[in-house]
Amino acid sequence: MDKKTITGFVLIALILFGFAWWQQPSAEQKAKQRAEFVKDSIAAAKKAQTAKLAAEKQAQQKEAAAVDTTALFYSALNGKTQDITLKNNKVELTLSSKGGVVKKAVIKNYVGHNIAVKDGSKDQKDVTLFSGDDQSLNFMLATKNSNIETKDLVFTPSNVTDSTVTFTAAAGKGKMLTLNYTLSDGYLLRMSLQTTGMNGLFAPNYNQMDINWQDRCRQQERGFTFENRYATLTYKKHDGGTDYLSETAEKEETTEDPMDWVAFKNQFFSAVMISKDNFSTGAKLKSTPLEKSSHYLKHYEANMKAGFDPTGKRPSEFEFYFGPNDFRLLQSVEKQSHFGKELDMERLVYLGWPLFRIINRWFTLYVFDWLRQVFPMGVVLILITLLLKLITFPMVKKSYMSSAKMRVLKPKLDEATKQFNKPEEQMQKQQAMMQKYAEYGVSPLSGCLPMLIQMPIWIAMFNFVPNAIQLRGQSFLWMDDLSTYDPIFSWGHDVWLVGDHISLTCILFCGANLLYTWFTMQQQKDQMVGQQADQMKMMQWMMFAMPLFFFFMFNDYSSGLNFYYFISLFFSAAIMWTLRKTTNEEKLLAILEAHREERKNNPSNKGGGLFARLQALQEMQQQQQEELRRKQEALNNKKKSL
Repeated sequence: MDKKTITGFVLIALILFGFAWWQQPSAEQKAKQRAEFVKDSIAAAKKAQTAKLAAEKQAQQKEAAAVDTTALFYSALNGKTQDITLKNNKVELTLSSKGGVVKKAVIKNYVGHNIAVKDGSKDQKDVTLFSGDDQSLNFMLATKNSNIETKDLVFTPSNVTDSTVTFTAAAGKGKMLTLNYTLSDGYLLRMSLQTTGMNGLFAPNYNQMDINWQDRCRQQERGFTFENRYATLTYKKHDGGTDYLSETAEKEETTEDPMDWVAFKNQFFSAVMISKDNFSTGAKLKSTPLEKSSHYLKHYEANMKAGFDPTGKRPSEFEFYFGPNDFRLLQSVEKQSHFGKELDMERLVYLGWPLFRIINRWFTLYVFDWLRQVFPMGVVLILITLLLKLITFPMVKKSYMSSAKMRVLKPKLDEATKQFNKPEEQMQKQQAMMQKYAEYGVSPLSGCLPMLIQMPIWIAMFNFVPNAIQLRGQSFLWMDDLSTYDPIFSWGHDVWLVGDHISLTCILFCGANLLYTWFTMQQQKDQMVGQQADQMKMMQWMMFAMPLFFFFMFNDYSSGLNFYYFISLFFSAAIMWTLRKTTNEEKLLAILEAHREERKNNPSNKGGGLFARLQALQEMQQQQQEELRRKQEALNNKKKSL
């Protein structure tokens, strides 16, 4: 290493050292930071100590109550746990007498994937939404002397059938807490909580109980990342719409409005808790993403308050929905509910922002429901694509013909603008082009606007297909499941940007995108003039890089969505190729020439619409630039005269 290189390294090191030293805080700033750190540490320690003491005190109270035969709920604190099963042909719910809540929910007639075994050989007949410690529900009542938590009580079951059970916890002579459950013939489970003879235990103004509901949301589908995008803690405001916490980051939120329901949702299934008298303002909701290796998507938690009548005359009523995120099915829940509320639970199926939601709600859903009664799901996607292409064909053809007109006029545009080659003459060049377009009655914008109209359809389908539970478990051609990816290669660890597989439909989609881009570039290149053509040469590399970007983005997406985009782009390229082969450009130029002669013979016909306004705007800009140039020249002449 020579002396110059060594000197250079030394100088760089000194500069970095000096910069680092300059960035250091002053002694006063350090002292302030240290004081704040100490203050925060003390506050955190006090908070932790307070919480620890409260937990220890509560544990001591529970231990004392467990041995004190006169204590409230003594028998319930020492009972024997047993399980009760409620079932119909849609769900099977296992309730535990410990806590008196649902400990396991099985949704029938949907394949339950064993995520650990990728080939599907260990898949189950039904979906287990949660079991064991995955979910917990605790109702907390504050008496004058102690706190009652249902999670600590062992209830005595009675009135047991396939659809009903009554859980009772005796609190003493003539005192009891009762939980009543009734399972509908669908996915709704009704529940009521009511006390008997316990009015004197509560403060006179006590009218609300606390509810803590937690859930570790299981990974149900093969694609962890893709499923995680659609797993959210969602809630319905009583006098408003629905909202949800972030899908990607840890999020905690305190509600500012009463809520009708709270849902712990994954891509295709949800657990929903509905309150007859609303959950009060100030509920604390939290969603925490979990690691992929855990096979759980998120940890949900909801701390809420609901109405409670200490006299026992009026029970606190709730309904639970454990079922699929099926739009039509969720619509019907409102009619099945006994609360008479506008639940809008179909909002659990995300259909996109307002414009895209309207397209999906009033077009895609109806067509999809109609077609799936007759055809397999893969064929349904193809038919929907063909129908959309048929609807948008007039716009596509108009766009193509506009491009074709500009392509046949290119030699004339080159001739009309060849004298404007200097950078400062670009405005004149644009003006000459617009003048030539006006002569032939051609609008360059007419080729863009119809294509933009198609974009909402693409985005609407981007929202619809991943949320269509009807695609789940449906096979087509080589795709085993249209709701998840279709790997042709897979491995046991994640590779940055790629994941742990390569999806065949994603490759086909990117290939079709490349083909469509090539057709588009050829069409645009033939109509560009001067500097526009040079810019297009630079742009084409960016355009051809887009399919590569889409590969990294869509490799983890569902094969159904990638297949739809592949078919859509393939048909688009085929339509474009057909239009080009069937368009007689010589005849088209003759028509334009005839139109030009007609405009010459009728000077009053100057055209109108957006094209005319743009031309007028361009003329106004040119006049303003000319005025600025004259003022600048006058100012310069004045300075010279001085």
